[in-house]
This record gives sequence, structure tokens and C-alpha cells, in this order.
Amino acid sequence: MIYVDGKTLDLEKTIRVARGHETVKLDSDARAQMEESREAVVKAIERGGETYGINTGFGELEKIVIDKKQALQLQKNLIHSHAATTGPPVEEEVIRAMMLHRANALAKGFSGVRAEVVDTLLAFLNKRLTPVVYSKGSLGASGDLAPLAHVALALIGEGKIMVKGEPKPAIEVLEGEGIEPLVLQPKEGLGLINGTQYMTARGALCLYDSVRILLHAQIASAMSVEVMLASVRSFDHRIMDARPHPGQGRVAKNMLSLLKDSPLVASHRKCGKHQDAYTLRCIPQVYGACSDALEYARGVLELEMNSATDNPLVFVDTGEIISGGNFHGEPIALSLDFAALAVSEIGNFQERTIYRLVDPKLGALPPFLTKEEGLNSGYMMAQYAAAALVNENKVLSHPASVDSISSSAGQEDHVSMGATSANKLRTIVDNTATITAIHLLLASQAMDLSKHSPAPATKAAYDVMRKKIPFIENDEQHIMAETMATARNILDGGEILEAVGGIVNIG
Repeated sequence: MIYVDGKTLDLEKTIRVARGHETVKLDSDARAQMEESREAVVKAIERGGETYGINTGFGELEKIVIDKKQALQLQKNLIHSHAATTGPPVEEEVIRAMMLHRANALAKGFSGVRAEVVDTLLAFLNKRLTPVVYSKGSLGASGDLAPLAHVALALIGEGKIMVKGEPKPAIEVLEGEGIEPLVLQPKEGLGLINGTQYMTARGALCLYDSVRILLHAQIASAMSVEVMLASVRSFDHRIMDARPHPGQGRVAKNMLSLLKDSPLVASHRKCGKHQDAYTLRCIPQVYGACSDALEYARGVLELEMNSATDNPLVFVDTGEIISGGNFHGEPIALSLDFAALAVSEIGNFQERTIYRLVDPKLGALPPFLTKEEGLNSGYMMAQYAAAALVNENKVLSHPASVDSISSSAGQEDHVSMGATSANKLRTIVDNTATITAIHLLLASQAMDLSKHSPAPATKAAYDVMRKKIPFIENDEQHIMAETMATARNILDGGEILEAVGGIVNIG
């Protein structure tokens, strides 16, 4: 059970709800705060006067005052008009994270909506109801209006909800589940859609996956250090202490743990070689910098998960309702663009190692890791595939956050484009996962072609790969695309991290 309190949501809890379908409930203290906030809105309505989002139009239309009799229609119209996404459907896990994050933001008690709104969001999560949302259409200020409006549509019994892979009318699904559609009260339509929850939700899932990819990349790189007879002296803690970036030190420690008691490393300890190629020697420096970038992004996203991103905000101590700009996604957009650079570099760095594994001029391994080169092309095309993915990542790494297109008749004259940052990060993460799987695949093949045994930790990774992918003697034995797909499934399943984690602690 996870209690939604507006304060303690983090990446792990997000994963538990989005992917693990853990039960959620509104915290009792948060419920009381929401009730106080709602009472402040009710009093503001009774006092009369103009209050943005309650009895005015939205954006550039804020100057138009809405009659009290039309207050409920105003909120419903807002949802209808703003549900304007397009493109491919958003994945269930992202929508679940969106609903969790929006519920948590409302639970802080600054939005002036009824607790019933959060209860309904959480009922959707607990009953595994997924509104249909499409992935394009948000400018990231005023928040992720369009994707959140599609969620709000389902809450009021309109739009679509996915049932067993098929979109069904929301009202039919709610009736079947015994959920009363919300009748939005003043301020509640705006409260549901004015926030950064699409970019934050997608970004959080990407970050979780990125950290795991980076751990797999370190394992694959340790295997490559062994089979390419590289030195471990470059991971000496004294070198790291002389340049004490946290990530660099963590990765160096991980590499030494992964390579501990390696007969392959011991076999060439006195070979007289002083320096290795950068993709073998600079693993702590490159992966460490990427790790620090991901840690920074995580900090930004976890802070955002527990923030009030609505507008206007309700302050119960004074009863004031104040307009501001917490919906602006700039912090998220910048951090996700930074993460995109880091994840792209993880893939870029590994592809160069993959290239070294298949080029006999750069090491002691057979050409393209095959025994009968010429008759067999071996893993030649696996490197091509990795290079193609790296190329796409480089194109996608251009930051979306440096762009802005004015909207709402100039009222919203600078927007974050954070949703674009999140969408392209998802593709980069997916590409880099496949590059890492290819790296693990080739490093395992190279181990079979080596003369000595690997370290216990890297042997554990090799054993996981060999349970599903045998040593490839010749091209006739397999279709490369299928073998690469199997390697990717192994990575996604986390079996390697579990096996290696049983021997050494890396993180």
C-alpha cells in the first residue's frame, strides 16, 4: 500500500504503482489539507469578484468573466477543448504514473479541489483503468494540458478507457466498475490539467530504466576489459581520488568489483602494456559522468513529483488565491535533455567497444568473433545495428528545451517543450538498451574465444546469456536479428543484474 500525501513520492514508488500495480490510498492528513483548500475556494466564490480559472476564461481569455450559472460548464468545456493530443497512444505505465503524480500534486492542498477528485484518480489506479491518451500535443507550459485533459475526460465519464487492449467508451467502463463519473466543480477542471505530470511521469520511467542500462553497460564493459586484455590499473582508487567526481568513483569501484579474481586479467598482468584505448581505460570517467547526470535528473524529478504545479494556487492561511507559473516545465525539460545526452553517451561509448570486439586489428580476437571468417560474417552486422542506433540517438540528443513557440495569442509566449524532451528520451533509452544487449552478446561470444576464465562476477553474466543464447559456431546456426532480440529480452528481464548482484554489490 502506498499513501499519497503530496510529500514522499519517489522513483521507486512510481515504479511500484506504474508497473507493479501496487494499491494506493489518499493519506488522511492530506485529505484534511485538501478539504481546507477547497473551503477557501468556496469562500472565494461566495465573496464574488474575479478569480482566474474559477469564473474567468483561460490563457488569453482570462479577461472574460463567466456567469455563476455557467461555472460547471466552464470546467467541462475546458476538458473538451484541451483534450487535443495526437500521435501514437501513450503506454499504460506512463498514464498510471501520470495519474499517480497528479493525485500527489493535488494532495498537497494548494489546488482547491475536492478530495473526491484524488479518490477517483486513485480508484482508476487500483482498478487498473487506463484512459486513452496520445503522446503528442503538449508544449510543457501551461504544463501538460493536452495529455492531462484526456485523463480528465475519462474521470468525467467521457473519452476512452483501454480494456484488454481495446478502447471502450469511458462511461460504459465506469458503470461496469461501479465508479461515479466526476461532476467537476469550479477550479477542478483546471486543477486536473494544469501541471507537468506527463513529462515527469515519462521521464521518471526513463530514468529508472537508464540507471539499469548503465549497470548492464558496466558489466558488459568489464567483460570487454577481460577479453581485450586491458589493464585494471586505470581503475585505481588513487586516480579517482585525484579527481573526485562521485560517479567516477562509483564506477571505478564497480569495475574493480566486477573484475575481482579474474584469471583473464591475471594472465597479462606483466605484459608491459601501459595504456589502453579510451573505451577501456576511461570507463569510470565516461560512465561516471553519465551516472552523475542521471542522479541530477532524478533529484529534479523527485522534487517535481512532490510539488504543487497548479495555477492559481490556494493558500489556506490567508485565504488568498494567487496566480503564478509553477506549471512551467523548464526544470523538467532541461533535466530530461541532460539525461538524453547521458544515455546517448552510454550507447555511443559502448558502440566503440563493440567495434573493437569485431575488428581483429584492434585486439587478439578472431575477425567478427567467428571461427571461419569469409564463409561466416559472424557479428559484423551486429555492430552495424549498434552504429545505426547510435546515429539516431545523436540526432535525438538535440535539446528540445532550447526551442519555444508562442501560444495562446502571446499570453504563453515561452514554453518548455518538456514533453518533447520526454518523448525523445524514451526512444534514446530504448535504443541504448538494445546497444547494451548487443554489447553483452558480443562480449559473451568473445569470452568463448578467450584462453582463460573470466572473473566470478562477469562469469555470472556470461552464464545468464548462455542459458538462452549458445556460442555461435557459424552463421547458419542463427538469424542475427533473433539473437539480438533474445539478448534484449535478457537485459529487460533483469536476470543479469540479479545474477551478478549475488556475487558483488554494484550500484
